Amino acid sequence: MVAGIGWLSQSFDSVKSFDDELLARLGALDAQGLRRRLRRVDSPQQSLLASEDGRERINFSSNDYLGLANHPALKLAMARAVEEHGVGSGASRLVCGSLKAHHELEEALAAFKQTEAALCFSSGYATALGTIPALVGKSDFVITDKLVHACIIDAVRLSGATLRVFQHNDLEDLERLLRWTQAEREKQGRVSDSSFLGAPTASLGQVLIITESVFSMDGDLAPLRDVVELKDRYGAWLMVDEAHATGLFGERRSGLVEAMAVSDRVEIQMGTLGKALGCSGGYIAGSRALVDWLVNRARSFIFSTAPSPSVAAAAQAAIALLRDEEGEVRRQRVWSRVNRLKETVVGAGWVLPPVQSTILPLIVGAETEAVRWGDGLRDAGFWIPAIRYPTVARGKARLRCTVTADHTPEQIEALGQALASLRSTMPQVPS
Repeated sequence: MVAGIGWLSQSFDSVKSFDDELLARLGALDAQGLRRRLRRVDSPQQSLLASEDGRERINFSSNDYLGLANHPALKLAMARAVEEHGVGSGASRLVCGSLKAHHELEEALAAFKQTEAALCFSSGYATALGTIPALVGKSDFVITDKLVHACIIDAVRLSGATLRVFQHNDLEDLERLLRWTQAEREKQGRVSDSSFLGAPTASLGQVLIITESVFSMDGDLAPLRDVVELKDRYGAWLMVDEAHATGLFGERRSGLVEAMAVSDRVEIQMGTLGKALGCSGGYIAGSRALVDWLVNRARSFIFSTAPSPSVAAAAQAAIALLRDEEGEVRRQRVWSRVNRLKETVVGAGWVLPPVQSTILPLIVGAETEAVRWGDGLRDAGFWIPAIRYPTVARGKARLRCTVTADHTPEQIEALGQALASLRSTMPQVPS
């Protein structure tokens, strides 16, 4: 054999073995109804999408709740920022300088959220992944609601902190775990016999509670006032993910933390620029000390190229619009559409949980059946992909319908007709 040919043959065999293994794994996902596929869209994010097959479909899956992703004011702000700042940021903000657009956005966010400061990240996922490990470590405890987003769970695991999970929105279970953490700290000698419950002690292992304000898959609300009372009673910190509440709740439309009048009692407010604000990226809002600490310790901030300054400018324009009269008009419109869609879905035979948000979960159950429902709606001209494990628990697959300010009453009626029509060919939905 010619020298080198044997090695080359083995190399090809290795590649084939690698692909064979991955194809086998993909086949297993197919069999379980869990395989995902990218579906190309040839139009902006809006209530009517142009698909790769040439058909238009009504989009009931977007988190662009206020319909700002394609808003002229945001596009104009982005275009102007490209002219002023260029496209890329060059490097991390700590390396090649921190652009004016990012500072102006953070100032706008802090004013919007009524906090001392704010800090932006490249995505909501990066926000959690940088913030949580910067605040807690192996000697600390994190207690999360069972239904918090995957980025939060991943971040807690990365931190090394002891993780405990309370049953969804169950205040008794949360308090049980807070009592447990107190006992653990005492047992490990972190709290002296004379220390008062919740008193600040330098050696005290910290306890961080994390919840969403509006839960992304179920659409229900956290009992924030009660959670705040518990965290104060036990001397814990509280982090609230406002991703699906910003723009929709509160007199100033800044979120459920504002609406529940607990802004000054929540240590860490996390949010996203990619939902009601129509852009991309994530942020933390809180004290100046918190933001300064994250600048020094949040690895996803320190070691990432800063987001595009044009996106920061567009997000600032979105905040200005949201705080203006148009923001309230759009909010009122989306809540009107939510109420109409609830009536329509119930009229089509579905039973809805008691949700108070723009997220309506139509629970199917089995993953394969949820895929069938999603495909059936796609054939009928709607864009509502099935949501399955691991996004939700096994056996809790669903169609996650979301409403935006840009949906028309006619589009909502059409969805109700499609859901009613598909019942004759699909398994009975839970009642």
